[in-house]
Amino acid sequence: MTARIALFDLGGVLLDWSPARLYSQIFSNAAEADRFLAEVCTMAWHLEHDRGVSFADNAAPLIARYPQYEPQIRAWQSRWADMFDGYITGTDRLIEMLFGRDVPLYGLSNMPGEVWPQMLDMFPALHRFREVVVSGQIGLVKPDPAIFHYTRTRMGDPDPRDVLFIDDLPRNIAMADALGYQTHLFTDAARLESELIRQGLL
Repeated sequence: MTARIALFDLGGVLLDWSPARLYSQIFSNAAEADRFLAEVCTMAWHLEHDRGVSFADNAAPLIARYPQYEPQIRAWQSRWADMFDGYITGTDRLIEMLFGRDVPLYGLSNMPGEVWPQMLDMFPALHRFREVVVSGQIGLVKPDPAIFHYTRTRMGDPDPRDVLFIDDLPRNIAMADALGYQTHLFTDAARLESELIRQGLL
């Protein structure tokens, strides 16, 4: 069975996002930057943004614990754009090709809701999607099956077998597989293009 709808993750698939990119600019010492991301602004801490906790509320207890790092902690929000380096090479081209073929395009992203308007300004390709489900706007995160069920309703309740879900994290792919979606574990645009062709989407 071939897919008729493409459902994209954003960070790590379409958008080149890395907190290390920002903090390598902030810290002159690479080891200190690595330690900061491992012990202070961790991915577990950031996941709370993705769940809908505001930057201000999430930063407050961290600043209380690490007052010496207050400017660096606040930079997570104030310099959010500096974590990005454009699109993942080639994926934006695939979005344009799919859009040109009238393939229904949807997004499902673990992302802070507060930054979504900024993201739309930064990345024109995001306007090609019929809708993007942003975790921070609804208080659910991948791989919770509830966010997949919510996204399915936003897509018009298609058969999951009609949807190709593209993500770079195996745990998200595993959940989508379990829910009956067709899936592609993203590694690069060339392999994704081959899968889109195999599916008849390109």
